[in-house]
Amino acid sequence: MTRSTRWMTSLVAACLSFAGFMQTAQATLVTTEQVAVSEGVRSATAQRDYVNTMLSRADVAAGLQERGVSVDQARARVAALTDDEVAQVAYTLDTAPAGASDVLGIILTIFVVLLITDILGFTKVFPFTRSIK
Repeated sequence: MTRSTRWMTSLVAACLSFAGFMQTAQATLVTTEQVAVSEGVRSATAQRDYVNTMLSRADVAAGLQERGVSVDQARARVAALTDDEVAQVAYTLDTAPAGASDVLGIILTIFVVLLITDILGFTKVFPFTRSIK
């Protein structure tokens, strides 16, 4: 036997010996609901239930009462929403900041407005600005 034949025989023997370690794959059908659950997508019914559970919280009920809306009226309005509207409300509830107050943004907006009016010469609030007039 030549050297290349021995080398090829050894390589084939090694490949065949490792072939027993391969694992087989099992394939099954996956339903749409299983994929949706794994991706975090909620059904319209689940989103509607989520909004209704938010309405049952004491702080939310108190906030609704302050604005003159009863919890029963809010539940009736949620029941009247379309699936897309309920999805939007549920998304807003999930992503809204806690406290729902943007005091820093309001203060910054007022500062910028006053700064611009100072620069334009309409007001004189800040001593560090010079009017363009």
